[in-house]
Amino acid sequence: MNLPDSARALIESGAHAHLVTLNADGSPQVTLVWAGVDGNDIVTAHLFASHKVRNIQQDGRVAITFESSSRSAMGLAEYLVIYGTARIEEGGAPELLQRLAHVYLGPNVKFPPMDNPPAGYIMRTQIERISGVGPWTGRAV
Repeated sequence: MNLPDSARALIESGAHAHLVTLNADGSPQVTLVWAGVDGNDIVTAHLFASHKVRNIQQDGRVAITFESSSRSAMGLAEYLVIYGTARIEEGGAPELLQRLAHVYLGPNVKFPPMDNPPAGYIMRTQIERISGVGPWTGRAV
């Protein structure tokens, strides 16, 4: 699915993302992450094989939400929800984290703040469905 320009702009603005993965028992696991766009995929970086990385390796179904600072015509806070399938790629986490740090923390920051960080993992989410409240839905709210 193609990412609408309005959704791309929200993600690239530095809106924090809430990533929902599925635990082995089917219960949700939620974490706050930095996210970016690569083509039509949503990308996040993870230095270690954290709980969310292991969850995605077992079951790639995810939901990612982004809250906008804008309000709809009805006064509701706008938000974007992306449903998709994620996959884990080994390596590249420090480079993606550095790129995202310029968006989330500022232009002169070094991140991760350590020498020789581990190669880590990149999570790449293929978008299957978009919802929420905002121009990316294609309907007035």
